[in-house]
Amino acid sequence: MKYKGSCLCGEIAFEIIGEFESFFLCHCERCRKDTGSAHAANLFSSSAKLIWLSGKDKAKTFDFKSEGHIKSFCSNCGSALPNIQMDGDLLVVPAGSLDSDVQMEPQGHIYWRDKANWDNNLEKVAKFDQLPNQNNM
Repeated sequence: MKYKGSCLCGEIAFEIIGEFESFFLCHCERCRKDTGSAHAANLFSSSAKLIWLSGKDKAKTFDFKSEGHIKSFCSNCGSALPNIQMDGDLLVVPAGSLDSDVQMEPQGHIYWRDKANWDNNLEKVAKFDQLPNQNNM
């Protein structure tokens, strides 16, 4: 399988060649801070290959206190990017960084006990196809 991905500003483009073994939604405090959202959505592979097509020099990596919480991002727009962890044994790909469809669904929520206090029953929250008008805000 081949997946294409990029950052928001378009300076960085990449391909992933291979298959993902797992897909998890992580609710730990660090992932919530990384994304500014309820959870991170990451795909994992021990065999897929990451190929930088453009902008590799703009990709930066942050390793929180060298404890293994690693985030790669575009130094221009801040978009999350793939990175290689565990001494080269694990490719971690933020699902939202992919431009290609992913055929796999998330397999579970991890660090659920750490979820944000407002992360409850989100499927029941009103849905809009675009930014709602001021009466709905």
